[in-house]
Amino acid sequence: MQKKKVVIPLLLMLLSAGVAGFWWQSDQQEIDSTTLQLYGNVDIREAQLAFNGSDHIAEILVQEGDRVTRGQLLGRLQTELLEAQLAEAEATLTAQEQVVAKLEAGSRPEEIRKGQAELNAALARAKSTRSSYQRIARLLDKELVSPEDVENAQSLAEAAAAQVEVARETLALLKAGPRKEEIAVARAELAARQAGLALVRQRLNNANLYAPSDGIIRNRILEPGDMASPQTPVLTLAYIDPVWVRAYLPEPALGKVPLGVKATIHTDSYPDKSYSGWIGYISPSAEFTPKSVQTPELRTRLVYSVKIHVCNPQGELRLGMPVSVTIPLGQKPSDTTVNQCGE
Repeated sequence: MQKKKVVIPLLLMLLSAGVAGFWWQSDQQEIDSTTLQLYGNVDIREAQLAFNGSDHIAEILVQEGDRVTRGQLLGRLQTELLEAQLAEAEATLTAQEQVVAKLEAGSRPEEIRKGQAELNAALARAKSTRSSYQRIARLLDKELVSPEDVENAQSLAEAAAAQVEVARETLALLKAGPRKEEIAVARAELAARQAGLALVRQRLNNANLYAPSDGIIRNRILEPGDMASPQTPVLTLAYIDPVWVRAYLPEPALGKVPLGVKATIHTDSYPDKSYSGWIGYISPSAEFTPKSVQTPELRTRLVYSVKIHVCNPQGELRLGMPVSVTIPLGQKPSDTTVNQCGE
């Protein structure tokens, strides 16, 4: 009897614990069926910055650890030679612009009036020599002049008539202005000078190094006086907002997480804070679970690499930081976020 008294309460306790465990497991399954927990690290995103020109570095304006903004000037090359080339290009362009303007304007009124005066003078000379020739020719019948005098007078009259034609054509050219082919050649030369000036200005701009995005300077590789080139990195820039979290999605959950759905990120460094993000990339091919990744699934299961874009306005998420990612399941395509922070 004593044993029965001991066994019955023990059975009741076990039964109660089983019921409680059943309800706890049911609750956990319900939670697990609505969310997906992933683990990963803040991915390192950086760029090797180099000058787009080749020369000695004049100055580097940032230090390692400095926070920079998009478009900020980071460094300069020596530009004495480029500035001299710029001045030369500007001068030759100005000269060619004047040549084109001169050709397009045509002859000046003074030049046309001068041509008209020369034509009038030629006409007067032609009239005078023609009259002289006619008078001398009449005197030949009276044998008052020699045949040679008549020939000389005739030659002078013909030469004067030819000069009239020359003066007339010269005046016509002055009124017509330069040939269109000459203007076209001058305009083409002007375009070449403009392109040359733009090229020098671009080379001068390439002597400056600008930040392509907001970020933090991780490494300062070269110093003033070093020779820079497009193939030689000068600075290393780490992108900080948004950052990427690289995690691995178990194969059974692949169909439950469409591209673009929302995600919440937590870190051990700031346990009371959460960060908003979205799924920005899902690998098209599967791979085995890396040893460094912790998932509740078996490590032998296949996973898909995913990138979660996370807004990091305060810069609290550091590169390489381990994080946990919570993804609510059942999100519809209409519930996806715009893939930009602050929107």
